[in-house]
Amino acid sequence: MSNESRVAGWVDPELYPFPGRRVQVGGHDVHYVDTGHPSGSGDSAPTMLLLHGNPTWSFVYRGLIAALCGEVRCVAPDLPGFGLSVPAPGFKGSFAEHADAVQGFVEALDLREVVAVGQDWGGPIGLRLVGRQPERFAGVVLGNTWAWPVDGDPHFARFSTVMGGPLGALLIRRLNLFVNLMVPMGHRRRRLPRAEMAHYRRALATPARRHLSAVLPRQIVAASAELAALADGLSGLRHLPVLIVWGDRDMAFRTKELERWREEVPGAKVEIVAGAGHFVQSDAPEEVASHLRAWLREHLDLEGRTRPAGGQR
Repeated sequence: MSNESRVAGWVDPELYPFPGRRVQVGGHDVHYVDTGHPSGSGDSAPTMLLLHGNPTWSFVYRGLIAALCGEVRCVAPDLPGFGLSVPAPGFKGSFAEHADAVQGFVEALDLREVVAVGQDWGGPIGLRLVGRQPERFAGVVLGNTWAWPVDGDPHFARFSTVMGGPLGALLIRRLNLFVNLMVPMGHRRRRLPRAEMAHYRRALATPARRHLSAVLPRQIVAASAELAALADGLSGLRHLPVLIVWGDRDMAFRTKELERWREEVPGAKVEIVAGAGHFVQSDAPEEVASHLRAWLREHLDLEGRTRPAGGQR
Protein backbone atom coordinates (compact mmCIF):
# COMPACT_ATOMS: atom_id res chain seq x y z
CA MET A 1 0.00 0.00 0.00
CA SER A 2 1.22 3.52 -0.81
CA ASN A 3 -0.08 6.83 0.46
CA GLU A 4 0.67 10.51 0.63
CA SER A 5 3.05 11.55 3.36
CA ARG A 6 4.27 14.77 4.87
CA VAL A 7 7.80 15.64 3.78
CA ALA A 8 10.26 16.24 6.63
CA GLY A 9 10.03 19.68 8.21
CA TRP A 10 13.56 20.62 7.19
CA VAL A 11 12.79 20.24 3.49
CA ASP A 12 12.37 23.60 1.77
CA PRO A 13 9.18 23.47 -0.35
CA GLU A 14 10.68 25.95 -2.80
CA LEU A 15 13.68 23.74 -3.47
CA TYR A 16 11.74 20.46 -3.32
CA PRO A 17 8.12 21.30 -4.14
CA PHE A 18 6.88 17.72 -4.52
CA PRO A 19 4.35 15.93 -2.30
CA GLY A 20 5.90 12.95 -0.57
CA ARG A 21 4.51 9.44 -0.79
CA ARG A 22 5.41 6.29 1.10
CA VAL A 23 5.16 2.59 0.44
CA GLN A 24 6.16 -0.40 2.56
CA VAL A 25 8.51 -2.68 0.62
CA GLY A 26 10.20 -5.69 2.24
CA GLY A 27 10.17 -4.01 5.62
CA HIS A 28 11.51 -0.72 4.22
CA ASP A 29 9.54 2.50 4.57
CA VAL A 30 10.28 3.94 1.14
CA HIS A 31 9.71 7.63 0.47
CA TYR A 32 9.23 8.64 -3.14
CA VAL A 33 8.01 11.37 -5.44
CA ASP A 34 5.30 10.55 -7.96
CA THR A 35 4.11 13.45 -10.10
CA GLY A 36 1.39 11.32 -11.66
CA HIS A 37 0.41 11.42 -15.29
CA PRO A 38 0.43 14.80 -17.03
CA SER A 39 -2.93 16.48 -17.42
CA GLY A 40 -4.83 15.17 -20.40
CA SER A 41 -2.53 12.19 -20.96
CA GLY A 42 -4.75 9.60 -19.31
CA ASP A 43 -2.68 6.65 -18.17
CA SER A 44 -0.58 6.41 -21.30
CA ALA A 45 2.33 8.84 -20.73
CA PRO A 46 5.69 7.16 -20.12
CA THR A 47 6.93 6.81 -16.56
CA MET A 48 10.42 8.01 -15.73
CA LEU A 49 11.89 5.93 -12.88
CA LEU A 50 14.65 8.16 -11.47
CA LEU A 51 17.25 6.24 -9.47
CA HIS A 52 19.96 7.99 -7.47
CA GLY A 53 23.24 6.77 -6.01
CA ASN A 54 25.50 7.51 -3.05
CA PRO A 55 25.23 9.82 -1.06
CA THR A 56 22.28 11.60 -2.69
CA TRP A 57 18.51 11.07 -2.74
CA SER A 58 15.59 12.02 -4.98
CA PHE A 59 16.47 15.67 -4.28
CA VAL A 60 19.28 15.33 -6.86
CA TYR A 61 16.63 14.93 -9.58
CA ARG A 62 14.46 17.87 -8.58
CA GLY A 63 15.46 20.05 -11.57
CA LEU A 64 14.76 17.24 -13.99
CA ILE A 65 11.41 16.49 -12.36
CA ALA A 66 10.38 20.14 -12.50
CA ALA A 67 11.31 20.35 -16.19
CA LEU A 68 9.60 17.14 -17.30
CA CYS A 69 6.64 16.54 -14.99
CA GLY A 70 4.23 18.32 -17.34
CA GLU A 71 5.07 15.85 -20.11
CA VAL A 72 5.79 12.53 -18.39
CA ARG A 73 5.16 10.82 -15.08
CA CYS A 74 8.18 11.11 -12.79
CA VAL A 75 8.68 8.52 -10.04
CA ALA A 76 11.76 9.03 -7.86
CA PRO A 77 12.28 6.77 -4.82
CA ASP A 78 14.86 7.25 -2.08
CA LEU A 79 16.94 4.11 -1.57
CA PRO A 80 16.54 2.54 1.88
CA GLY A 81 18.57 4.55 4.37
CA PHE A 82 18.90 7.56 2.04
CA GLY A 83 16.85 10.72 1.74
CA LEU A 84 13.58 10.27 3.60
CA SER A 85 13.43 6.46 3.41
CA VAL A 86 13.86 4.21 6.45
CA PRO A 87 15.57 0.84 5.96
CA ALA A 88 14.23 -2.42 7.34
CA PRO A 89 15.89 -3.71 10.53
CA GLY A 90 19.01 -5.69 9.67
CA PHE A 91 19.37 -4.17 6.20
CA LYS A 92 23.07 -4.36 5.28
CA GLY A 93 22.94 -2.07 2.25
CA SER A 94 24.70 -4.16 -0.39
CA PHE A 95 24.19 -3.54 -4.09
CA ALA A 96 22.04 -6.66 -4.37
CA GLU A 97 19.87 -5.65 -1.40
CA HIS A 98 19.29 -2.16 -2.79
CA ALA A 99 18.45 -3.67 -6.18
CA ASP A 100 15.98 -6.04 -4.50
CA ALA A 101 14.36 -3.09 -2.72
CA VAL A 102 13.94 -1.17 -5.99
CA GLN A 103 12.49 -4.25 -7.65
CA GLY A 104 9.99 -4.58 -4.81
CA PHE A 105 9.16 -0.88 -5.13
CA VAL A 106 8.46 -1.15 -8.87
CA GLU A 107 6.35 -4.25 -8.31
CA ALA A 108 4.42 -2.62 -5.46
CA LEU A 109 3.49 0.32 -7.71
CA ASP A 110 3.14 -2.04 -10.71
CA LEU A 111 4.99 0.41 -12.94
CA ARG A 112 4.71 -0.26 -16.69
CA GLU A 113 6.11 1.35 -19.84
CA VAL A 114 8.97 2.61 -17.71
CA VAL A 115 12.03 4.55 -18.79
CA ALA A 116 14.73 3.67 -16.24
CA VAL A 117 16.99 6.63 -15.47
CA GLY A 118 20.10 5.78 -13.48
CA GLN A 119 23.20 7.65 -12.34
CA ASP A 120 25.99 6.41 -10.05
CA TRP A 121 24.65 3.30 -8.20
CA GLY A 122 21.26 4.01 -9.75
CA GLY A 123 22.66 2.68 -13.03
CA PRO A 124 23.44 -0.91 -12.00
CA ILE A 125 20.47 -1.00 -9.64
CA GLY A 126 18.07 -0.05 -12.44
CA LEU A 127 19.74 -2.19 -15.07
CA ARG A 128 19.47 -5.32 -12.95
CA LEU A 129 15.72 -4.82 -12.89
CA VAL A 130 15.60 -4.12 -16.63
CA GLY A 131 17.34 -7.44 -17.16
CA ARG A 132 15.00 -9.31 -14.84
CA GLN A 133 11.72 -7.75 -15.95
CA PRO A 134 12.26 -6.34 -19.45
CA GLU A 135 8.52 -6.35 -20.16
CA ARG A 136 8.11 -3.36 -17.83
CA PHE A 137 10.57 -1.11 -19.67
CA ALA A 138 10.30 1.08 -22.76
CA GLY A 139 13.80 2.59 -22.60
CA VAL A 140 16.87 3.37 -20.53
CA VAL A 141 18.68 6.62 -19.74
CA LEU A 142 22.12 6.48 -18.17
CA GLY A 143 24.01 9.30 -16.53
CA ASN A 144 27.56 8.91 -15.28
CA THR A 145 27.55 5.29 -14.16
CA TRP A 146 28.83 1.77 -14.85
CA ALA A 147 27.54 -1.84 -14.85
CA TRP A 148 30.51 -4.23 -14.85
CA PRO A 149 33.26 -5.38 -12.44
CA VAL A 150 36.02 -2.82 -11.82
CA ASP A 151 38.10 -4.66 -9.24
CA GLY A 152 40.97 -4.91 -11.75
CA ASP A 153 41.04 -1.16 -12.42
CA PRO A 154 43.35 0.71 -9.96
CA HIS A 155 41.24 3.86 -10.31
CA PHE A 156 38.24 2.15 -8.72
CA ALA A 157 40.05 -0.45 -6.63
CA ARG A 158 42.03 2.19 -4.72
CA PHE A 159 38.94 4.28 -4.09
CA SER A 160 36.96 1.26 -2.89
CA THR A 161 39.80 0.12 -0.62
CA VAL A 162 40.35 3.54 0.95
CA MET A 163 36.79 4.82 1.21
CA GLY A 164 35.34 1.37 1.89
CA GLY A 165 37.97 0.53 4.49
CA PRO A 166 37.89 1.24 8.24
CA LEU A 167 39.30 4.77 7.96
CA GLY A 168 37.04 5.81 5.10
CA ALA A 169 33.99 4.38 6.82
CA LEU A 170 34.91 6.21 10.03
CA LEU A 171 35.26 9.52 8.19
CA ILE A 172 31.95 9.02 6.40
CA ARG A 173 30.11 8.16 9.62
CA ARG A 174 31.75 10.77 11.85
CA LEU A 175 32.30 13.68 9.44
CA ASN A 176 29.74 13.01 6.70
CA LEU A 177 32.72 12.97 4.33
CA PHE A 178 30.85 11.66 1.31
CA VAL A 179 28.35 14.50 1.42
CA ASN A 180 30.76 17.25 2.43
CA LEU A 181 33.43 16.29 -0.10
CA MET A 182 31.88 14.29 -2.93
CA VAL A 183 28.70 16.29 -3.49
CA PRO A 184 30.53 19.61 -4.10
CA MET A 185 33.23 17.87 -6.16
CA GLY A 186 30.51 16.23 -8.26
CA HIS A 187 29.22 19.62 -9.42
CA ARG A 188 31.56 21.41 -11.81
CA ARG A 189 29.31 23.79 -13.72
CA ARG A 190 27.78 25.38 -10.67
CA ARG A 191 28.62 25.82 -7.02
CA LEU A 192 25.95 24.47 -4.73
CA PRO A 193 24.47 27.09 -2.41
CA ARG A 194 24.27 26.40 1.31
CA ALA A 195 20.55 25.67 1.15
CA GLU A 196 21.08 22.83 -1.32
CA MET A 197 24.02 21.37 0.60
CA ALA A 198 21.87 21.45 3.74
CA HIS A 199 19.39 19.07 2.10
CA TYR A 200 22.11 16.50 1.51
CA ARG A 201 23.55 16.94 5.00
CA ARG A 202 20.21 16.74 6.79
CA ALA A 203 19.23 13.57 4.92
CA LEU A 204 22.31 11.88 6.46
CA ALA A 205 22.40 13.85 9.67
CA THR A 206 23.73 11.30 12.17
CA PRO A 207 26.52 8.67 12.22
CA ALA A 208 23.89 5.93 12.38
CA ARG A 209 22.06 7.40 9.42
CA ARG A 210 25.33 7.53 7.43
CA HIS A 211 26.10 3.85 7.93
CA LEU A 212 24.71 2.73 4.57
CA SER A 213 26.55 5.51 2.76
CA ALA A 214 29.74 4.00 4.22
CA VAL A 215 28.83 0.52 2.94
CA LEU A 216 28.53 1.31 -0.77
CA PRO A 217 32.16 2.34 -1.45
CA ARG A 218 33.26 -1.15 -0.38
CA GLN A 219 30.60 -2.64 -2.65
CA ILE A 220 32.34 -1.22 -5.73
CA VAL A 221 34.73 -4.18 -5.43
CA ALA A 222 32.81 -6.47 -3.08
CA ALA A 223 29.89 -6.72 -5.53
CA SER A 224 32.10 -7.80 -8.44
CA ALA A 225 30.29 -11.12 -8.88
CA GLU A 226 26.90 -9.42 -9.09
CA LEU A 227 28.30 -6.78 -11.46
CA ALA A 228 29.80 -9.52 -13.65
CA ALA A 229 26.38 -11.14 -13.93
CA LEU A 230 24.90 -7.76 -14.81
CA ALA A 231 27.55 -7.15 -17.47
CA ASP A 232 26.78 -10.50 -19.07
CA GLY A 233 23.25 -9.30 -19.76
CA LEU A 234 24.00 -5.84 -21.13
CA SER A 235 23.52 -7.04 -24.69
CA GLY A 236 19.81 -6.98 -23.92
CA LEU A 237 19.97 -3.18 -23.97
CA ARG A 238 20.54 -3.31 -27.72
CA HIS A 239 16.84 -4.04 -28.13
CA LEU A 240 15.77 -0.92 -26.24
CA PRO A 241 16.14 2.79 -26.96
CA VAL A 242 19.06 4.00 -24.81
CA LEU A 243 20.21 7.53 -24.08
CA ILE A 244 23.53 8.29 -22.37
CA VAL A 245 23.91 11.78 -20.91
CA TRP A 246 27.49 12.18 -19.76
CA GLY A 247 29.19 14.91 -17.75
CA ASP A 248 32.75 15.10 -19.09
CA ARG A 249 34.36 16.50 -15.92
CA ASP A 250 33.47 13.60 -13.64
CA MET A 251 36.15 12.58 -11.13
CA ALA A 252 34.70 9.04 -10.93
CA PHE A 253 33.57 7.93 -14.39
CA ARG A 254 35.93 8.86 -17.17
CA THR A 255 36.14 8.71 -20.96
CA LYS A 256 37.21 5.10 -20.50
CA GLU A 257 33.83 4.20 -18.98
CA LEU A 258 31.95 6.15 -21.64
CA GLU A 259 33.78 4.23 -24.36
CA ARG A 260 32.81 0.97 -22.64
CA TRP A 261 29.19 2.07 -22.84
CA ARG A 262 29.58 2.82 -26.55
CA GLU A 263 30.86 -0.72 -27.04
CA GLU A 264 28.15 -2.33 -24.92
CA VAL A 265 25.29 -0.38 -26.49
CA PRO A 266 26.45 0.73 -29.95
CA GLY A 267 22.99 2.02 -30.88
CA ALA A 268 22.74 4.34 -27.88
CA LYS A 269 22.32 8.06 -28.36
CA VAL A 270 25.19 9.78 -26.54
CA GLU A 271 25.01 13.39 -25.39
CA ILE A 272 28.06 14.98 -23.79
CA VAL A 273 27.29 17.68 -21.24
CA ALA A 274 30.43 19.78 -21.49
CA GLY A 275 31.91 20.86 -18.19
CA ALA A 276 29.42 18.93 -16.05
CA GLY A 277 30.51 16.72 -13.17
CA HIS A 278 29.46 13.43 -11.66
CA PHE A 279 25.95 14.56 -10.67
CA VAL A 280 25.14 15.62 -14.20
CA GLN A 281 21.37 15.72 -13.60
CA SER A 282 21.87 18.30 -10.84
CA ASP A 283 24.84 20.11 -12.35
CA ALA A 284 23.06 20.87 -15.64
CA PRO A 285 19.37 19.99 -15.18
CA GLU A 286 17.97 22.10 -18.00
CA GLU A 287 20.45 20.73 -20.54
CA VAL A 288 19.86 17.16 -19.41
CA ALA A 289 16.09 17.71 -19.59
CA SER A 290 16.44 19.09 -23.11
CA HIS A 291 18.39 16.03 -24.26
CA LEU A 292 15.93 13.70 -22.58
CA ARG A 293 12.91 15.46 -24.04
CA ALA A 294 14.33 15.27 -27.58
CA TRP A 295 15.19 11.58 -27.15
CA LEU A 296 11.71 10.80 -25.84
CA ARG A 297 10.13 12.46 -28.86
CA GLU A 298 12.40 10.52 -31.20
CA HIS A 299 11.97 7.08 -29.63
CA LEU A 300 8.66 7.25 -27.77
CA ASP A 301 5.39 8.77 -28.84
CA LEU A 302 5.05 10.36 -25.36
CA GLU A 303 2.17 8.01 -24.75
CA GLY A 304 4.47 5.32 -23.44
CA ARG A 305 4.80 3.25 -26.61
CA THR A 306 8.20 2.57 -28.13
CA ARG A 307 8.66 3.49 -31.75
CA PRO A 308 10.47 0.93 -33.91
CA ALA A 309 13.61 2.43 -35.37
CA GLY A 310 17.05 1.29 -36.45
CA GLY A 311 16.69 -2.26 -35.21
CA GLN A 312 15.21 -1.14 -31.89
CA ARG A 313 11.85 -2.50 -30.96
